[in-house]
Amino acid sequence: MQENTLNAIERVKQPGKFKEKGFVPGVIYGDGIATANSVKFAAPVLNAILARHGANARVMVKYNDTVKLGFIKEVQKDAISRVVKHVDIQIVAKDQQISLQVPIIFKGQEELASRQLQLQVYKPEVSVLATMDLMPGAIHIDASDMTLGDAITLSNFNLDKQIKVNDKEDTVYGVITHQSEKETEVTEDVKDEGTADETAATETKTE
Repeated sequence: MQENTLNAIERVKQPGKFKEKGFVPGVIYGDGIATANSVKFAAPVLNAILARHGANARVMVKYNDTVKLGFIKEVQKDAISRVVKHVDIQIVAKDQQISLQVPIIFKGQEELASRQLQLQVYKPEVSVLATMDLMPGAIHIDASDMTLGDAITLSNFNLDKQIKVNDKEDTVYGVITHQSEKETEVTEDVKDEGTADETAATETKTE
C-alpha cells in the first residue's frame, strides 16, 4: 500500500481558517491514540488517493515515527469549488472489524457500446463489514460480456467468505440496457470519423 501512504504532520490550531498552502487540515484518532490529534496532509498526495480509491480509502499513516493502518472516515469539501477542506482518518488494528462503503469500479463500457448497449449504474458502492486486513479497496466488475437485461448483484462480487455485505441480498447495482438514441449517434459519429480518417490516409498514400 505504498501509494496510499500519508504523512501526518502535527498541526497547531490557530484562530480562523486554515490557510497553509499545499496542505489540508485533518485529525487522526482511533486505535492506540488517546485523543484526536490535529494534523495536516500534503494536498497533492491526499487528492491523488481520493481520486484513485474514493472517500473511504484505506491508508497507511506516518505519524511521530510510527506507521499505522487506517481509513478515511470523513471528507469535507467546499460546496462550490469542491476543494477538500478537511479530512478525518480513523486508525484501526488489522484484526478490527469495521463497516465501510467500498466503491465499485465498472469496466467494459466500450465493449457494450460497440453492441449498442450501456451499463445503467444504480448503486456505485457496496456496504461491507470486514477486518481491515480483508477489506477490499474496491470491487471490480467487468461488464464487457454481459447482455441486454443482465443485472449486477451480489452474485457478481468475488469476495472473501469472511467479508459480510450489509446491503440487501436482492440489491441491484447496475443493469445492461439499450443505448439511448443520443449515445448511439455519438458512437456512430466516432466510427464514421475513424472511417473517414482511414480513407483520407489511403488517398494520401495513393497520391
